[in-house]
Amino acid sequence: GTIDKESTVRNLPDEWPESLMSTIAERVAHDDQTIVALDDDPTGTQTVYDLPVLTEWSLETLDTEFRRGTPAFYIMTNSRSLTPDAAELLNKEIANRLLVTAEKYARRLSIISRSDSTLRGHYPLETDAIANTLQTLGKGGSIHGQIIVPFFLEGGRLTIDDVHYVAEGSSLIPAAETPFAKDAAFGFTQSNLLDYVEEKTKGTIKRSEVKSITIDDVRRGGPERVRAKLKGLSNMQACVVNAVSLRDMEVFALGLLDSEAKDMKRFLVRSAATFVQARIGLPKRPILAASVINNDDPLSYSADGKKTGGLIVVGSYVPKTTAQLESLLALDGMEKIEINVLDLIDSGKRPTAISSTLDQVEKAIACGKNTVVYTSRKLMTGSDPSESLAIGNSVSDGLVSIVSKLKVQPRFIIAKGGITSSDVATKGLGIRRAMVLGQAAPGIPVWSIGDEGKFPGMSYVVFPGNVGGNDELSKLVSRLSV
Repeated sequence: GTIDKESTVRNLPDEWPESLMSTIAERVAHDDQTIVALDDDPTGTQTVYDLPVLTEWSLETLDTEFRRGTPAFYIMTNSRSLTPDAAELLNKEIANRLLVTAEKYARRLSIISRSDSTLRGHYPLETDAIANTLQTLGKGGSIHGQIIVPFFLEGGRLTIDDVHYVAEGSSLIPAAETPFAKDAAFGFTQSNLLDYVEEKTKGTIKRSEVKSITIDDVRRGGPERVRAKLKGLSNMQACVVNAVSLRDMEVFALGLLDSEAKDMKRFLVRSAATFVQARIGLPKRPILAASVINNDDPLSYSADGKKTGGLIVVGSYVPKTTAQLESLLALDGMEKIEINVLDLIDSGKRPTAISSTLDQVEKAIACGKNTVVYTSRKLMTGSDPSESLAIGNSVSDGLVSIVSKLKVQPRFIIAKGGITSSDVATKGLGIRRAMVLGQAAPGIPVWSIGDEGKFPGMSYVVFPGNVGGNDELSKLVSRLSV
């Protein structure tokens, strides 16, 4: 059940004494390995900076990235919004193309399957698809272990004694007891990751076969103990990782690198965002200043020299988003535009709903008003998971078409929720390659839109559905509006 966060963390062994980030970064710099995080929604860039994120994966695009010598990059697949069949196909296709390109440039390939820190997503389907492709088409031999690392520091997603928790205030709530576990497409009932693996693999991997790297291993044994434990894995064996701090992740990442380099082991990691940061060796960086996010682009001034307003698009339905939206709607001077979901899923009413909303948005932004466009809060679900996904995608497409038709450049754009922010990026703003600038608040990434997108150079804030306190969104909008 629920436990007290502070006393639980206080009673754990002390952290490993030394920072390992520079050691890891040094290795990455001199390695012949390219690290690619396949991200099932755009929020996985929430711990990194100065890295490119690609939203399409043609052979030409991948070739360009390898030719640039980029040591690590993200591919945003948005597979969390796809049906299982489509997600499987997509993971195989990307893994295949990455293999071909890596071989051409004589680079070893390290793929990370980045997914949700609250355990929603296509597991084990995606890791199986990637592993099968790497093992059948690649030259690297068999994969010894699949590593499950859902720890995400900024979101308070901690794993202790193999149980994955979500921090809420001063409490740690087992993940299966949170609203995230009730997800229509990706629900689950087990918080202990050993049981979660058995549940999700429908018993093909038994709880007793899953190995675990404990807090004790990481904090008392250090990278050497991690390496020794990983050495024992074989045949895509599942292994879960416990962690409560970034230092824990650094220790695990270095142990993993040692095991690969010295014991010739191969692993496929399924993780949340913090592992990616540790695997690349990126030290924490301060939150971005408002002036950087606003980048004071001359295009974001209207004709009479007034600074335009910002645009906030809210599509996510998790209770956290609804609470944050309520706080935002209470801000002075916000232009509030609600779209009825029933209008968006009714083909007769849809065009009018979209065009009238667009009119309101353009007028408000041009006058310098911050504008929030949000969907009515009654969640529409289908009779099965794929129908629920289809309704979600149809609603998201409606929001996207408003962004894609915008003529006035806002001061900034914030999109709230995974599917919404992915669709706004690719379909609304036409982003093909963006640079991750850093974070607008802990766990909230900011992208700089590439040259091929709408409003090049403008900042795009990807605000996850499940991150931050209830006032996080309103605080951010206030900070960007000064």
